[in-house]
Amino acid sequence: MSFLKRLFGGGSSEAAEAGASAPAKAAKQVEHKGFTIAATPYKEEGQYQTCGVVSKEIDGEVKEHRFVRADRFAGLDDAVEVSIRKGIQLVDEQGEQIFGG
Repeated sequence: MSFLKRLFGGGSSEAAEAGASAPAKAAKQVEHKGFTIAATPYKEEGQYQTCGVVSKEIDGEVKEHRFVRADRFAGLDDAVEVSIRKGIQLVDEQGEQIFGG
């Protein structure tokens, strides 16, 4: 049931929105083309779920885009590296449009 709540937006906490049971802390952070990409994988069903945040300061305001992907890994290091690569891919493909603008 909790999977369906997360899938359809049930719950109100930041952790629930990211699909985690507790707020994720950045395991690794990189800068790419003026954006900050933070890997925030979380444990789900015994594996680490690919998850991250892309952010950038625009006109004095920090904009963020959170992403979660279906990829899961046994090790945290693998999940972190894939989360960073996915964030870089989002920046390369969408740039500032990632924030809805």
